[in-house]
Order: sequence, then C-alpha cells, then structure tokens
Amino acid sequence: MQPLYPILDAEMAAAHGHDLVACARAFTALGFPLQQLRAKTLGGRDFLKLAERLAAAVPQLIINDRADLAILAGAAGVHVGQDDLPVEEVRRLGPPGWTVGVSSHNPAQAAAALAAHPDYLAVGPVYATRTKLNPDPVVGTGLVQAARALSHVPLVAIGGIRPENCTAVWAAGADAVAVIAALWEADDPLRVASQFTLAFARFSCHSPEK
Repeated sequence: MQPLYPILDAEMAAAHGHDLVACARAFTALGFPLQQLRAKTLGGRDFLKLAERLAAAVPQLIINDRADLAILAGAAGVHVGQDDLPVEEVRRLGPPGWTVGVSSHNPAQAAAALAAHPDYLAVGPVYATRTKLNPDPVVGTGLVQAARALSHVPLVAIGGIRPENCTAVWAAGADAVAVIAALWEADDPLRVASQFTLAFARFSCHSPEK
C-alpha cells in the first residue's frame, strides 16, 4: 500500500480555497492513486457530482461512509466507520473486487473489524485531531502496534499526522498514513504531500523491511 493516503475533505479544502479535483489529480501524479473523498455536509446530489468528477481523476477513489453514492459514481470502493454499514453488507452492495476499508479506535474494534475481512484497517486517532466534531480518544502509536500484531491486511493510521511526526507512525507498523488537516490547512497541499514522500524515503533507508 502507498505510504500516504490523502483524504479529500471537501469542506476543509473549500474553506482554505483549494480546488479539490485539481489537488486530487496532483496527488495521483505524485504517486498516490488511492484517495478517499470525505464530504460530511454535502447533500446527496452535490456529493454525487463531486464523486463523479473525482472518480474520473483518481484511479482508486474510495468514498467515505456512502456506499450508495460510491456505487453510483463508479468509485473503487468505500470506507466505513463503526456506526456505518458492516463490511459484509457493503460487500453485498458493491461490485466484485470493490475495496472496503474500516475504521477502528481500540483493540477490540480492530479485532472485530479484521474478522469481517476488510481490504484494509484504519486505526486512530493517533494524535489529537480537529477534523471531527466529537473525536475518539487519542490512541497514540500503541494502537498502531497492537493492530499490526493482529492485522493480516494493510494498516492505515489516521489522526493528527503531519510530516514532522509521520515517521513514528510508520515505525509502529502502519503501511500508510491517512492525512486531512496537514494537507488542506497548508498553502500548498502538493508541497506537503511531497514532504510525506521525502519522509518515507528517509524512513525506508533505515528500515529495509519497508
């Protein structure tokens, strides 16, 4: 799995004046074809229009929460949380080969999620985050390590991850870091994405297993 998993947060990108589709194309060109659309306040019609545009620009577009809109937009898959449809039900809705990821916030949730055989497991928030109104408790890199010991699928860490702290997350066992605020609060999201690329290259030099 690629080391950076950009989360295309529609509201945050708009609030900081970024063109979401243009940025998504740039992330793809930088080597990150797997990206996730997150749009918590968009209505169904506007969400679908944006998802369709992004699906044409991103080779592996994942839709956050909305399996129905992911199907309509022709997305590559869907990411579900603890309060969304179960992984097995999402698979029944989607086409063969659909990518299904699931979030977890503690070891019990991680174990239960893995029992449903997702394509990847997300854990967090690793660090404090402002991208949720009611965030789950910060889990640190300890949950990343615990999930790595359990996980037979790619492991994604999320929550407050930035270029200056990402190395510790990869070192704890994450295959990828999912990033929201560090990208969209920046003047140049592509420059920040490039910083993650450089950080991973440096980390890999000292970690042959990566």
